[in-house]
Amino acid sequence: MNQSIELSLEQKFSIRSFSDQVQNMSREQAQEFLIMLYEQMIVKENMYKSFLKHEWGLDAGEMSA
Repeated sequence: MNQSIELSLEQKFSIRSFSDQVQNMSREQAQEFLIMLYEQMIVKENMYKSFLKHEWGLDAGEMSA
C-alpha cells in the first residue's frame, strides 16, 4: 500500500472493528463474506469507472439502455 496515504483515526477504528468481527466468524462464514465483499468491490469499481467516463465526457457517444 502507498505509505504516503494515511488512514484517519476513524478508518483505523473501522478496520479494527472489521477485524474483530471476522475473527468471530466460522471459516465458512468468512469465505462467504469474502466472496460478497469481493463482488461489492467489483461493483464499486464499475461505478467509479462509469462516473469518470461520464464526468470526462467519454460516454457521450454511447446509447442508454
